Amino acid sequence: MNLPLSERLRCCAGFLSGGIRVADIGCDHGYLGIHLLKNGHASSVIAADVNEGPLQSAVRNALKFGVGQNIHFYLSDGAKNIPRDFDALVCAGMGADTIIHILEDAPWLRSEQYFLVLQCQSKTPMLRKYLSDKGWRIELERILRDGKFLYTVMKVVWNPALPPLTTGQCYLPPTLDSSDLLPEYRQRLLEGLHLAVAHQDNGEKKQALEELEGSI
Repeated sequence: MNLPLSERLRCCAGFLSGGIRVADIGCDHGYLGIHLLKNGHASSVIAADVNEGPLQSAVRNALKFGVGQNIHFYLSDGAKNIPRDFDALVCAGMGADTIIHILEDAPWLRSEQYFLVLQCQSKTPMLRKYLSDKGWRIELERILRDGKFLYTVMKVVWNPALPPLTTGQCYLPPTLDSSDLLPEYRQRLLEGLHLAVAHQDNGEKKQALEELEGSI
């Protein structure tokens, strides 16, 4: 029985291995946690969702794929109502606003005890800026193609001693993986910034564009 795992979730799974304990926030169908358990990448999974319907779907899927004993389900708004005995927290398929809200409501995550795996659907530069300003460090960020869109998945660790990202680095971080998709990602980014600057007076985007084009 094949598990229908999206490219975005496969990329997230690439940051999770070694039998670690994982908390999947916004687990939806539960496929990520099931995949990690079936392949020995996680020893246990906390699967949390704010809605009862997706959570029950995840419960059924865990039983169907035979991993129900190692995955624990919580109805939770973000990380508010889950145990804290895990190593990695995953937020995938959410916009920057939602991820920031989840992290703001869980200040206890600001610890070397945890690392984050984040897959942002929209406003990714905003998320990078938030993480940098709060003391998080993006250790590595990978680009992936899912359909006609390019997304990234980032591994984030707590390290408030590092200097914050510049404005341009919030759009194109230095830890972005140098894959075959990087030139296309950069080109799309620059085209979007040019369009934004041409149609509105946006100081941040103009500053980012000038910084990035100056570094070519």
